[in-house]
Amino acid sequence: MSGNKLFVDTNIILYLLSGDTTLATLLYEKDLYISFVTQLELLGFSQLTKKSEKTIKEFIDQCTVLDINNQIKQEVIRIRKAHSFKLPDCIIMASSIYLNIPIITTDKEFKKLKELNLLYYQTK
Repeated sequence: MSGNKLFVDTNIILYLLSGDTTLATLLYEKDLYISFVTQLELLGFSQLTKKSEKTIKEFIDQCTVLDINNQIKQEVIRIRKAHSFKLPDCIIMASSIYLNIPIITTDKEFKKLKELNLLYYQTK
């Protein structure tokens, strides 16, 4: 993979924080970007322990969190009209497209969006 920037889907962070050493190696020394949606998904989990919340916040602090803007909104609308993806996934995909950097995910649905620069991570 060329470049040092990578857009990270929520599921990747969950695997990473669960101890996936392959992901840790892959993401090491990369400039990581996440959507505000991912931030909300991670921190909004109702059964989050104080320890897990602290770990997640520390991870998020090492990432660039991308908020929504008009260009991302337009991309979300375009994607939603063409595909039946869930809105949070559309926002995450559109954010990666907006930044023009690869996105890493375990979500097979992302493969359907051909213009997405996708790094599909297959779990064991």
